[in-house]
Amino acid sequence: MVIYTVRPGDTLDSIADRYNISANDIAYDNQIPYPYALAIGASLLLADASYTLTSEDILVSDSGRSAYSGGYAYPFISRWVLEQTLPYLTDLFIFSYGFTTEGELIPPTLDDTFMITLAKNYGVAPILTLTPLGPDGMFSNALITQVINNETAKARLIAELVDQVTEREFEGVDVDFEYILAEDRIPFATFVSEVRAAINTLGYPVSVALAPKTSDTQAGVLYEGKDYALLGEAADYVLLMTYEWGYTYGPPMAVAPLNKVREVVEYALTKIPAEKINLGIPNYGYDWTLPFVRGTSKAQSIGNIEAVQIAIAQGVEIQFDTVAQSPFFTYIQDGLTHEVWFEDVRSIHGKFGLVQEYKLRGMSYWQIMRLFRANWLLQEGEFSE
Repeated sequence: MVIYTVRPGDTLDSIADRYNISANDIAYDNQIPYPYALAIGASLLLADASYTLTSEDILVSDSGRSAYSGGYAYPFISRWVLEQTLPYLTDLFIFSYGFTTEGELIPPTLDDTFMITLAKNYGVAPILTLTPLGPDGMFSNALITQVINNETAKARLIAELVDQVTEREFEGVDVDFEYILAEDRIPFATFVSEVRAAINTLGYPVSVALAPKTSDTQAGVLYEGKDYALLGEAADYVLLMTYEWGYTYGPPMAVAPLNKVREVVEYALTKIPAEKINLGIPNYGYDWTLPFVRGTSKAQSIGNIEAVQIAIAQGVEIQFDTVAQSPFFTYIQDGLTHEVWFEDVRSIHGKFGLVQEYKLRGMSYWQIMRLFRANWLLQEGEFSE
């Protein structure tokens, strides 16, 4: 495989001729719609290319090892998107199950049975994702506190998790709690450990999602309640949520800048064995309207394929930040300036490089609601034994 950057004057046919591959294959693999317009600066994955590479091309090499690959999805995911994605996953994290202050488990509003069934049909483990979402749809640290510090409520929640996993044939539990209070640091780790003990008796693993810390003393409500060392011990494996540097209410920047992601991985490795760490990878980007005004501005979440189509429609060139290892561009519409950051196969290749360099367990995607076919083909190419 080759990662190719589109240059001025390129067409789908000219690229196909240069690399001796099918133009139809390029269009399919990279989800390029008719009439097959290209954005200058866009990255294309070229499978089975045969050509002397230039200095601008990236040759994709097989790492010689397999890796776990998980993806989060809501029950309203398109069945077609799910079927297109499952062949590349080992785990499907079904988002999400909540709970009451009394420890009663709350299933998703929509029926997730088809997701469990489809996952099993593809040999993928369906994972129950547990979240402390309140009635407003936001993470509630008050709910967390009430349950993990109440032995009766905690015991009920764990028992109901066991029942749900057994009855619905889930193959694991993922604990995705955010905004944990600093004083709940140890009780939360104890809760994860107790969930693990119960679910392990069924033969299945328990994972926990970790906010992207870079030190023990990192301040902030996202970080203080997450003890990497304790949670690395408590769970079978962890997910580093290495994304959302660029986010809905923040200033324009890469969603998962590789330099920042590396800092989190290097810190995590001082507390947790590499074989227990999944690297979080975002499957989306953001479109900001400028100027950014904190407290007022709100970026629009967009898909990676959609981002390229915006660049084509606006006739602008896609740039690539070599430090963040992330694509971006700006455009003007209706008199307003926009800035877009997203993921492409170059940025994903950089993240796969971290998994390989540090011999991590694998990757977990937030989220797989939009199909990004080139990502999955790249993953298959880089992690096939």
